[in-house]
Amino acid sequence: MAGQDYKNLSDEELVARYAERSEEAAFVCLFQRYNHLVYGVCMKYLKQAENAKDASQQIFIKLLEDLKKHNIAHFKSWLYSVARNHCLMILRKNNPVVDKEISENDVEFEDDWHQKVKKEHFLNELEAAIQTLSKEQRICIRHFYLQKMSYAEVARQTNYDLKTIKSAIQNGKRNLKIKLAGLLEEKA
Repeated sequence: MAGQDYKNLSDEELVARYAERSEEAAFVCLFQRYNHLVYGVCMKYLKQAENAKDASQQIFIKLLEDLKKHNIAHFKSWLYSVARNHCLMILRKNNPVVDKEISENDVEFEDDWHQKVKKEHFLNELEAAIQTLSKEQRICIRHFYLQKMSYAEVARQTNYDLKTIKSAIQNGKRNLKIKLAGLLEEKA
C-alpha cells in the first residue's frame, strides 16, 4: 500500500494494520499525525524543549510494543493519556514532591479524556464563533453568559441601554446557535 493511501485511513485502521500485520508504514503515518500532539503535551508538563523531545521519542518507542498489546478504541485520546502519564511519571521520578501534589483524580482514563477532548473542542469552536459576532453582541454575550452578569450589571459595565443589551444577547445567541449547529447536534 502506498504511503499516500495510509494517510486516508482512520487512526483505528492504522493501529489495526500495525498491531495485526506489523505494517511499519501505518505506524509512521500515526507518528506523522500525532508527533506534534505528543510533543505539545510533553512541553506542557516538562517545560523544556529538550526534555519534551526526549519524552516524545520515548513515548513513540514504547508505542511500538504497546499498540500490539492494547485494544484501543479512540487512539488520539488514548495517546494523549499515555503522553500525559509518561510526563507525570518523569516529574514524579525527578521530584518526589510532585507525587504528593498529584492526586488520583488527576489521572485521566480514556473515556473521561475522550469526553474532555470533545468538550474542549466545543469550547474552542464556541470561542471562535463568539469572535465572529458584532462588538455589541460579543461584549453582551461574554458579560451575560460567561461572567454571569445580570442585564443591569451589563448595562453598568458597558453603558449600553437595556434594549440594546437584550437585543445583542438575543441576536448573538441566535447567531451562535447557527454557527455551532453541527457541533450542538454532535454533543447531544
